[in-house]
Formats: sequence, C-alpha cells, structure tokens
Amino acid sequence: MIRTLALLFFCAVGLSGPALAQTGASPCKDASYQSASFTVCTVDMRTEQLDLFLYDDTGKPYGHFASLDRMLLAKGKKLSFAMNAGMYHENRAPVGHYIENGTELKRVIPNAGPGNFGLLPNGVLCIRPGRADVLETLRYLDDQPACTHATQSGPMLVIDGKLHPRFLPDSDSRYVRNGVGTSRDGKTAAFVISNAPVTFHAFASFFRDYLKLPQALYFDGNISRLYAPNLNRSDFGFTTLGPIIGVVTDK
Repeated sequence: MIRTLALLFFCAVGLSGPALAQTGASPCKDASYQSASFTVCTVDMRTEQLDLFLYDDTGKPYGHFASLDRMLLAKGKKLSFAMNAGMYHENRAPVGHYIENGTELKRVIPNAGPGNFGLLPNGVLCIRPGRADVLETLRYLDDQPACTHATQSGPMLVIDGKLHPRFLPDSDSRYVRNGVGTSRDGKTAAFVISNAPVTFHAFASFFRDYLKLPQALYFDGNISRLYAPNLNRSDFGFTTLGPIIGVVTDK
C-alpha cells in the first residue's frame, strides 16, 4: 500500500521570468503562469550530471537532502539542486521501476492500479549519457532504452504534446505537486514544483504551454520537496523521502 503522508511545510518564493533560460551552477528560478507560482530547475543534459539516489552504503535510504549532500561533500562533490523523484512505499522502496547507476532495483509495473501511480498512462524518466527522456511506460517497454538511471511514476502529465485525458480544468483536487518534463531532443530536463496547491490540469498545462515540453511526468503531490541552494531553499517535511534526483557538481 502506498504511503499516506501529512501535508508538508515548504518554502514558497515568487519571482518570475523565462523558465528554461538558466542552467549550470544555479539551475533553479521561479515563474508565474495563469496566477500560479512555480519553481523550475533546468538541466542541460550535455554538460551536467543528473543522478538518482535512494540508499546509502549501509542500505539505509538517504531520506533527506542534507544526508545526501553530506555524502557528496565527503567525496568533493555537492548538490546543485535536488527533488523527490517518484512514489514510494512506507519502507521508502520505490513503487515502480527504478534503476540507479545501471542496476535495476525494481521492475517495470505496466498495468493499471490504485492511486495516481496507476492512473494510466504513467511513465518513466530515463537518464542516459547526454540525454534524459520521459517515456510513456508501454513505449518504454517497447523501446527498452539502456538507462543509467530510471524512475517510474504516474500519471503522465503531457504525452506527445497532449494533456493526460483524465485531467479536468475545474477539478477540486489541489496539491503542491512536482514533476519533470523533457525536450524532444532529450538535451533538456525541467524539474518543476508548484509553490501552492494546484490541479493536475494546471500543473500539466505549465509544462506544455509555458515550458513548451512535449513529454512530462508527475512525481508526487502533498510531500513534494525541493532543494535549491541558489534560492536559499531547502523544503522541510515531516517524513523521510524515497528516491531523490539531483544535479551533482564539484564542491
């Protein structure tokens, strides 16, 4: 059974500007769209190192951005930014497919199921050298890409430029939400968190209509968190996280 967590406290910020213009050492910036505020962290896959993290060397989940950053600092590295990266069980094991550093920890779940994860179509973020792609799950199974890192979540937000068919503009389901979108050529990945509760429709529309990204995947809601040191932001939550994704740079 997928965990149920209390609503977190998070840092909200409010600048605006073109969302995909900033990469490198300070990848995160804020954007406003249709009266809603979002934070966008943009990754240039040709020049930046984007990795997934779950367990430390003892087999314990990192759980927090600070724990992960301490491990990296001991190796002369640091996090440029980080975000929770997919749904997980109470023991922090991923609900769906998960690959870290080429090792598969959880197989692909292709069938419908309960909750947002099982609201098909869902998808997989696949990270390969020089590119990142959000792929609908059945397409991922057909293509069988050789991912260095991968995380499955759901539902898909944007599929080939179209919003998920179950999203309603007038929905009353509103949460702080986070997810990822990728460009057609795989060179750009944009990680987004809303700075206030929004509907699925509004969140997906931000990826499609503001960021102009043809594919986007939902990571989670309610427990969504962001670590963005260039914004002096490190979101606080009541519980530990499962999979974490982030850009790693030299210290």
